[in-house]
Amino acid sequence: MHRFIPHVTVATVVEDQGRFLLVEEYADGKRVLNQPAGHLEANESLLQAALRETLEETGWEVELTGVTGIYLYTAPSNGVTYQRVCFAARPLRHRPELALDDGIIGPQWLSREELDARREQWRSELVPRCIDDYLAHGGGPLSLIRD
Repeated sequence: MHRFIPHVTVATVVEDQGRFLLVEEYADGKRVLNQPAGHLEANESLLQAALRETLEETGWEVELTGVTGIYLYTAPSNGVTYQRVCFAARPLRHRPELALDDGIIGPQWLSREELDARREQWRSELVPRCIDDYLAHGGGPLSLIRD
């Protein structure tokens, strides 16, 4: 019997003056845009994973301010189901001297309108959905996340 095991991922919606921190990266040989995001690793909390992934993919240290949403998404490209816990965050400090993860082209700050104009580059429909949920309600308290 095949056991269903979703992949747990984290993402951050980082806003600064109406612009959002996105990651331009390669996925399946194509340049795409995504939130700073990645897989939860062994022995780390969801909060630690979100901070780590944001730093590794963008060079930005951030402060998590809320929980934007929890999403279940099955990628049409590979049939894998991901459970994404998305956090709201504010930027603290850019560390451009840090090497970014493999496959990362670099960080991009885009308005919601600029992101919409680049629809063909969205890694998935979760990219605008997380931002729209953030814009609609900001985020729930971080105390919702328990270790």
